[in-house]
Amino acid sequence: MSATTLRLLRHMGWANQRVFEAVKALPDVALGSYIVKAEWTAGRILQHIVGGADWYVFCLTQAPLQDIQLPESIASLNSLQEQLAEFDSKIFSQSDLPDEYLTIKENDGSWKALRSTILAQAIYHAAEHRTQLIDALESKGFSPISLDDLDLWRFESFEKESGL
Repeated sequence: MSATTLRLLRHMGWANQRVFEAVKALPDVALGSYIVKAEWTAGRILQHIVGGADWYVFCLTQAPLQDIQLPESIASLNSLQEQLAEFDSKIFSQSDLPDEYLTIKENDGSWKALRSTILAQAIYHAAEHRTQLIDALESKGFSPISLDDLDLWRFESFEKESGL
């Protein structure tokens, strides 16, 4: 894969972990925050980010999907965060493989997609829902992290400071 794809995948994992760490500093009531649709609470969005990563691992490897629990408290985010780190690592590991069409076999049939398409969609999906999460929290008065704290400029600074 390209250097850009590798960088964006590393950024995705970093940003996902930063968001979870920020949300873990909030009270339990923050998990009920939503913007417009009450079914898309902060807790449900976090579950969806992790479930999405699991689904992208499935698409890339056909590994069985895992049961992703809806967080009932801030304390329960530790388990979700660990699952997400594992899934992000598995997604990243696919970047070393050739860009080829993969066959994704689901219950109702199969379909094909390029590995690069799945990787790009995983990156986009995580970014989209991190934004949705932060907006939901901010709409209810919680400001755990700014989207500016998750941009590629900050990631580059993080890499320099960490010697990566």
